[in-house]
Order: sequence, then C-alpha cells, then structure tokens
Amino acid sequence: MLPILLDPAKFKDVLVTAKGEQRAHVALKSLDTLWFNTGTLCNLTCRNCYIESSPKNDRLIYLTAAEVSSYLDEIERDQLGTKLIGFTGGEPFMNPGLPAMLDDALSRGLKAMVLTNAMKPMHKMKVALLDLHRRHGKNLTIRVSVDHHAPALHELERGARSWKPAIDGLVWLASNGFDVHVAGRRFSDESEETVRAGYAQLFANLGVAIDAQNPGTLVLFPEMDPTVDVPEITTACWGILKKSPDSVMCASSRMVIKRKGAERPAVVACTLLPYEPQFELGGSLAESAAAVRLNHPHCAKFCVLGGAACSQ
Repeated sequence: MLPILLDPAKFKDVLVTAKGEQRAHVALKSLDTLWFNTGTLCNLTCRNCYIESSPKNDRLIYLTAAEVSSYLDEIERDQLGTKLIGFTGGEPFMNPGLPAMLDDALSRGLKAMVLTNAMKPMHKMKVALLDLHRRHGKNLTIRVSVDHHAPALHELERGARSWKPAIDGLVWLASNGFDVHVAGRRFSDESEETVRAGYAQLFANLGVAIDAQNPGTLVLFPEMDPTVDVPEITTACWGILKKSPDSVMCASSRMVIKRKGAERPAVVACTLLPYEPQFELGGSLAESAAAVRLNHPHCAKFCVLGGAACSQ
C-alpha cells in the first residue's frame, strides 16, 4: 500500500521525477546478502510495521526449505560470493521450516541472521536453536526487535504485554551464548546519543553483552511517517549528498518472497517493498541483477536519506 504523499505527482515515472530530472538508480554491485521473507504472518500487529505483518496477513506465504535450498544452490553454482543469508517476516519462527533453512545455509559455510520478536514462536524452537548454535556457533546471529529502551514506548509500537516476553527471549539468547543483536526504532524525540545511552543502560541492567554504540549490533531504523513528504532522489543527489549508490541496500542485497497464490517464489529489490510490482525482478537471482530505480518514498526516506540497511 503506497503512503499518502503531500505531493501526489511524485514517484509516478520510473525514469524521471516530478520535476523532469533523471531518477537515480542503483546497480547491483555484488549480492552480499540474500534475504528470505519466510511469510508475513506474525504473532503481533505492530502500529507501524514496514511490511504490515499480522496474525491475519498472509499476502506472502511460507517459503519451504526446498525453495530456499534452490536459491542457495544458485549462489554456489554461479559463485555469487554471498556472505550472509537473512530471514525476516512476519515472524520467521512461525514458519515450521525455519530450522531446516538455517541448517542448510549454515552447513554451506554461510552466515545466517534471523530477525525476530523473540516471543513465543521462537521459544517453541529452542531445542532446534540450541542445536544450531552448538554446531555453527557465531555464524548464526539472532536480531531481536526491541523498539525502544523504555517498556511503555516499546509497547506503544508492539502492543500491551509485549515487553516482558521479548526481553525474556533476549536474555535467554544471550545467556545461552548466541550472537545477539537488537533492532530499535527512531520514533521518539530523543537524539541518537540519548537513545543509545538508554539501550546501554538496559543491556547493563539485563546483563546482556551488546554494544549499544555499535550500529551493527544495535541497529536504529528511521521511522517512516507516510504523511510526511520526501524528496525524490535524482542522479545529481549522489554528489549533493556526498553519497555513493553502492551504499544503498539494493546495491548489495535482494529478497526472496512467495506471494499468496503464486506457483513459485520471486526475487524483489529489497526487504521494504515486497508488494510493489515494479520492484519484482524475476524468479532467479540471475534475473534479479538489473539496476533498481529509486521510485518509492521508502527509497528516499529509509535508504538514501535515512542511511539505513537491514544488514550491516
């Protein structure tokens, strides 16, 4: 669903902006990270979920372990040099095939990361997780969503009674030696310095060894207000912003999804735009190597101006 824009003339033409300037595009430099959306079903309905996940949203259905394996085979066959395999949702631990998918990726010598709310679905797979950790150690990272260091603000986003289960899951992972990261959101009026200090105090109180000053282990995503106008990114913006196209997420990653009713998965440009047909790039990784036109508000707000990426 496209956001409500203050300027409805923007983001209409894939080649030019509303002002007639050449729209910026990003070439795939290398496929460093391949994401799998394991399905949009989630045990929570968050206030402002990037992908609109909920207990009822099955627009993206569960991927199977065999479907994931076929893309991992393509990485090996074509020697793509991919380093990280990411699993996102929805809540990935709701997909019963997740342990097999993780085992497949990790057994090939790849690193794997799971984005989770660390609540009940994860706890149902504790035995499988411990086995994966025992065999693959630090090659498996679990990134837990803790939207703010204060319980009230976290629950404002995630719902009542969502704080304690998430914190319990975070502590369980840390106490069992997992490589644990945290993802937060910048939806308060605090400075980044203040936010990171708040998380640092939380981690210290919990006895969790996460470096709150490291943007890789505590990722703070910019909030995307759909009612706020954002500029379109032109080819001239790279020089003006002193930013390289190679720094944008779609220069080094892609995401595999499976739409409800589809016969096979598809590859899309990034983790934020699974529902937009213009960002679907084909059925294989080879087909997905085309350049991506930055023709969506998320491209500007999240990636170019926000400087965010789902992997570091």
